[in-house]
Amino acid sequence: MMAGPGGESRSGGGLARHIPVLLRPVIEALDPAPGKCILDGTFGAGGYACALLEKGADVVGIDRDPDAIATAQDMIQRYGGRLRVQLGRFSQMESIAGGSVDGVVLDVGVSSMQLDEAERGFSFRREGPLDMRMGRQGISAADVVNRFKIGDMARIFGMLGEERHAGRVARAIEKRRAEKPYETTSDLAETVERVVGRKRTDTIHPATRVFQGLRIFVNDELGELARALFAAERLLKPGGVLAVVTFHSLEDRIVKRFMAARSSPPSPSRHLPQVTAAKPTFEKPMKPVTPDDAETAENPRARSARLRTARRTGVAAGVDDFDILGVPALNVTTQLREQER
Repeated sequence: MMAGPGGESRSGGGLARHIPVLLRPVIEALDPAPGKCILDGTFGAGGYACALLEKGADVVGIDRDPDAIATAQDMIQRYGGRLRVQLGRFSQMESIAGGSVDGVVLDVGVSSMQLDEAERGFSFRREGPLDMRMGRQGISAADVVNRFKIGDMARIFGMLGEERHAGRVARAIEKRRAEKPYETTSDLAETVERVVGRKRTDTIHPATRVFQGLRIFVNDELGELARALFAAERLLKPGGVLAVVTFHSLEDRIVKRFMAARSSPPSPSRHLPQVTAAKPTFEKPMKPVTPDDAETAENPRARSARLRTARRTGVAAGVDDFDILGVPALNVTTQLREQER
């Protein structure tokens, strides 16, 4: 149940935020039934989990947001021992699950519930502290814009937010913070809008991409996704299904590369000694699924969603080769650690 890439809510408020994106194709791919155990790595409000439980499957839910765990208690009581929900990151799914599973579903990104809570600081549409931390721990978005160097901010905005004016925005932020530190979402959004500008034909707010880049960096979302894909490969039983819903090109590219690499053996090189090629750990992925007009009309936040699914073979999991995924290397980790000491 995710939302826009940089603070732009797809829920529109109200009940829409509880509508799981691409619910029908996700459930069809996972094929839940009594006796099956499926891991929901992004539990949120429990939309996918509820549908899986209603089909008779057992569910292990994971969420890094303590609020999601607190609100899951009613569902836990309703379904008894068939639902277990634990605080954690989905990259930790192996230790949390405690055994192999028949399916893994990930709905990647920030939830609409988090966007709706102004105090979480995810959305520039709601005045709140500049926070963006899903797990309420670690460095915040305010720390980044108030303490990072221009080059580091530019890479975050450009590489993770895909903002064309990343350098100009970073320079404007540095100039403004020398007078007064950034504290609120609207404060930062106003600076970005002054730099980027806004045309009548623009379909998104000028600050959307900067907020996206900050959120992804603060929560290490792409690194988490990469680690989760390799964890799911190890966790899934033969015949088990991996289903991943993404909302922007950076996420989707990582999932696409993972499934492509793991579903076909590497091409032999005439420049290297001939060795036995690794056998595929996944069957050829199904064609990606996007929402139809009816779903986007009912639930506008689904408009950029894309579902990719692949079925596990019986071949042992491969090594964690992050190079095949193309996760952007920002080279700001050292500075982050120094600042946090």
